[in-house]
Amino acid sequence: MQNFLDPAILFFLIGALAGAVKSNLEVPYPIARFLSLYLLMALGLKGGFALQKSGFTLEIGLALGLAVFLATLIPLMGYLFLRTRLSPLDSAAVAATYGSVSAVTFITATQALDQSGIAYGGYMAAAMALMESPAIILAVLLANKARAASAPSAQPVGMSKVLHESFTDGGQFLLLGSMVVGLLSGASGEQIMAPFSIDLFKGMLAFFLLDMGLMAAKNFGGFKDKPSITWWYALGAPLVHAALALGLCKCLGLPLGDTVLLMVLAASASYIAVPAVLRHAMPEVNPALYMGMSLGVTFPFNIRLGIPLYTFVAKLTYGVRGCLHPQI
Repeated sequence: MQNFLDPAILFFLIGALAGAVKSNLEVPYPIARFLSLYLLMALGLKGGFALQKSGFTLEIGLALGLAVFLATLIPLMGYLFLRTRLSPLDSAAVAATYGSVSAVTFITATQALDQSGIAYGGYMAAAMALMESPAIILAVLLANKARAASAPSAQPVGMSKVLHESFTDGGQFLLLGSMVVGLLSGASGEQIMAPFSIDLFKGMLAFFLLDMGLMAAKNFGGFKDKPSITWWYALGAPLVHAALALGLCKCLGLPLGDTVLLMVLAASASYIAVPAVLRHAMPEVNPALYMGMSLGVTFPFNIRLGIPLYTFVAKLTYGVRGCLHPQI
């Protein structure tokens, strides 16, 4: 029951309820943007501090390599499955959305693991950053191929611009930069930044999830008239992707905490980085399709049910006894 009473999740539910009843509650965009940047900065610092303590090991290399592999395999799987049910461009856009990751879902999962007492590597923040771009690049390549097949004279989208937007996205840039700061400053930097990056973190996350609840309710409402396959995919794909990540992590011998986070990353879907690029790279696709799926369905599912479920299944697979601890 305590899993349902975590303050951050309760604020998410308040936001979703406010959106459902059409309340005038809102979080101004500049504040929401600041909260997003704060969470990424705090996460990057935590990862940098942890990496400074552990150094770069074979285990870290395996985790990061698997993250890139999943970020390449998942959008290809998604496209091959969806192209017989949706148009090629729609399929590429949805595959990119589900091949990339949600930073907020990942951050929420780290808090859940902290509450459960399950250790994980701070370098997993780097894994999240590495999983942002492969799906976007693949989607643009697939879209260019689809345009060439339907209209040979169509102008392909320039890959250099897409690559620049993918790798210089403000949030991702701040995340990686913060990791470097944590890595260079070490233990003394961790002590200095603790009041900012640790003590305030939970409250900032709760405030941000309030805004995400409002956004989820808004996007869910605009998704009701979409084809039935999109509903099934929005709920089924996270489970399949998480199971795939679990199997690969188990085969490689990655620790439980890293496995849970890779499951969460594989199961999540982007609603910030990918839509920002797709609006320019695939203007033919209605953003309501992939935004409604990722933010209206998959994000609430993962936040409310997915994270506890993935953790529980991973613990069973790894033979960890005991009930699931209270989580976010």
